[in-house]
Amino acid sequence: MAKRIVILVILALAGLAGGFWLGHRNPPPANAPDAAVAQLLATRLPDLRGNEQAVSQWRGKTLVINFWAPWCGPCVEEMPDLQALSSEFGSKNVQFVGIGIDTAQNMIAFEQKVKVDYPLLVAGYAGTDLARALGNKAGALPFTVVVDPQGRLHYEKLGRISSDEVRAALRPFI
Repeated sequence: MAKRIVILVILALAGLAGGFWLGHRNPPPANAPDAAVAQLLATRLPDLRGNEQAVSQWRGKTLVINFWAPWCGPCVEEMPDLQALSSEFGSKNVQFVGIGIDTAQNMIAFEQKVKVDYPLLVAGYAGTDLARALGNKAGALPFTVVVDPQGRLHYEKLGRISSDEVRAALRPFI
């Protein structure tokens, strides 16, 4: 019995080593972030009223895209700060967009409690694939990216983002 366990452990370690080697041997293409931003800009999602919105309508602006959910504690904590920043930078060619990883019904109930003047789009759980493509390998929330006016990924942050971090990320564009 002990001999079988040792053999299984050795096989498991060999498999891990092989996976590690292959993962480092074939790095992702250098243009992966550009492809992810192109995918983001090609995305069309409903807003809270059910009207489909194209993310491309904000092309040419600096975009602050926040992936969030009403059930995510850190997301709820950062939402008032993001709202204040949206008001602060709204006249400076900066557009905040919240992409919700939940149902429209849950997002509407949240928005009735915490007023947000920037667009909230409903992606459901499929939004995690978009966030992963933009760099959120953990698939966790909140996740925020900043896309420059030329459509390049400039900044990404997994976890609760502070106002100072957003301001620092936006500084080159204002």
